[in-house]
Amino acid sequence: MAEMILVKQAAARWGLTERSITGMCRSGKIPGAYKAKGSWYLPADSAKPKDGRVRTGAYKKPTGPRRKLPLPVGISDYRTVSTKYYYVDQTLLIRDFLDERPMVSLFTRPRRFGKTLNMDMLRTFFEKTEEDTSVYFRNKAIWKQGKLYRSYQGKYPVIFVTFKDTEGRTWEETFEKIARILGEEFSRHSYLLSSPNCSETDKAYFRQVLERTASEPELSAAFRILTRMLHEHAYLAPVIIIDEYDTPILQGYRRGFYEKVVLFLRQLFAGGLNDNMHLSFGFLAGILRAANSPENGSGQGSSGSVFSGLNNLTINSVLDDMYSDYFGFTPTQLRAMARYYDAEDSFDELIEWYGGYRFGRSDLLNPWSVVNYFRSHCRPGAYWHSTGNNEIIGDVIAKADPKLYEQFHTLLGGQKLLSYIDTGIIRPQIEGDPSSVYSYLLVAGYLKAIKADTSFTSGYMCEVAIPNKEVASVYRGEILEKLAPLIPRPFTVSIREALFSGNITQLRKELANLLMHSASAFDPAPENVFPGFVLGLCAVTEDCFRIQSSRPEGSSRFERFEIALFPKEDRAEGRLPGILIDLTAAKKADHTNLQVLAREEIAQMDDQPFAAQMRAEGIETIIKYEAAFSGRRVVILMQ
Repeated sequence: MAEMILVKQAAARWGLTERSITGMCRSGKIPGAYKAKGSWYLPADSAKPKDGRVRTGAYKKPTGPRRKLPLPVGISDYRTVSTKYYYVDQTLLIRDFLDERPMVSLFTRPRRFGKTLNMDMLRTFFEKTEEDTSVYFRNKAIWKQGKLYRSYQGKYPVIFVTFKDTEGRTWEETFEKIARILGEEFSRHSYLLSSPNCSETDKAYFRQVLERTASEPELSAAFRILTRMLHEHAYLAPVIIIDEYDTPILQGYRRGFYEKVVLFLRQLFAGGLNDNMHLSFGFLAGILRAANSPENGSGQGSSGSVFSGLNNLTINSVLDDMYSDYFGFTPTQLRAMARYYDAEDSFDELIEWYGGYRFGRSDLLNPWSVVNYFRSHCRPGAYWHSTGNNEIIGDVIAKADPKLYEQFHTLLGGQKLLSYIDTGIIRPQIEGDPSSVYSYLLVAGYLKAIKADTSFTSGYMCEVAIPNKEVASVYRGEILEKLAPLIPRPFTVSIREALFSGNITQLRKELANLLMHSASAFDPAPENVFPGFVLGLCAVTEDCFRIQSSRPEGSSRFERFEIALFPKEDRAEGRLPGILIDLTAAKKADHTNLQVLAREEIAQMDDQPFAAQMRAEGIETIIKYEAAFSGRRVVILMQ
């Protein structure tokens, strides 16, 4: 039988992308190519196709007279996006809301999943203005639902605020920004100052907010008074829409004024949203539910939940079925988008990089990353990574115990974990309860829920995993940054260069150099150091190897840790070796004793269970390292 090679090997040989070669295999343009176990194989002697394909991505520039709509990168204005850009229709969210008609709805989703655009869509649909805003919905799905739903369009006064620009270094600075935002919304309704239906007392308060002279207690009544004035003026109770409600809360935690911001917002929200006869209905959107009342990490008791005054709140989290289709792109919507931009061959790559999320009953993709992928001519990349602060992962790694290291290692290896999930998690809880980190990572978009047990009275028992390649790259980056003392960046770059080029000689050398550099950090071999080193090594080599480790029983004179790197199935065909690393910490041993110890240990490595497992898997080449150390003394042997 002719020798076969993988698509990845052909791509390196021919200077083409894997995606383009896969497309050729599918279409029968490479004779003898076949697919097995999810991978395409082609004859090693296949000639490079001479078809003028684009070298960097499967994207084809549009041909013909039809001009493609541009992509709405960073645009959250519904009017603009729905008329001038490619818009994925989410307007049936309005239908589902009107069918249920909750008094106050909270939507929690990760950043860049379309919350702001949807909030602006709701505002445009419900708000009564001088402009006929029905034109923005006449060709959308909601308009086809019938006269009943259309009757709500352009009907209500609307209060709309976003707290996205409220990040201050102090509470005083944050309060000033909130006061400015509320003042601007009051200014938008300045016609109320001449309304004969509003009292002079309320008008005097209105001027205080406009002039930013209202104190904290006075400003906390802003929603309550503005809804009353709008109701009295228009004879119809208004709608309140609050986007990014939790931005000042998160900033308060980071900057040390968590209690103050929660107290103020609780009063502000309760005044406008709780049992308010002057409210038709309300919407809030954010990343977190912020429903609990933990310690704030500073030793001071929390003043309560930001929603503790609301008894009419309906919560729609990432684990709830309601509205699950409307934040993110469904596979069906993605196929239509790929077809529109002549990139149907990119579908599988898009799922691999940006899919994997499951909100309620729906499988979804990250919309921000998908749009940037198409905008970048179908080049995959970690577009979501640069849109926000990923410090939560780094913070967890910095304070992790061996169990958390092991669990993160499991996640990076593409496996799932079982964890209790509370969608009401807020950041301060993690300080006192490290196990709650998975709840935070799930609601913030760093994990996906595979399966959830809803039988608990509060919270869920979930199987969770890393959703896709993009998020895995975020983990790797944050892990390696925090573990830089163990695995410095120059070594990670050199090792990845060797793996990318398939240079096994360089790989052997760089791993030996890394062990020599890192071994001094193992003394006195604290409980966390070995698992941390394994996690860092996993972050460096995750694309090519699956890693297993163990701490076997050893003699009383030293401590050992065994690490095995198994080449992944698609890499094994490329002749990547198996790698065994044995770390042995001796007590008060000189250089001569360490050399003896290292020779003894490396001679026994063929008898290790990991070595037997590699041989059973047909891995012919195995590189073995022994690192024996005592204090600052290190001996590295390699076979």
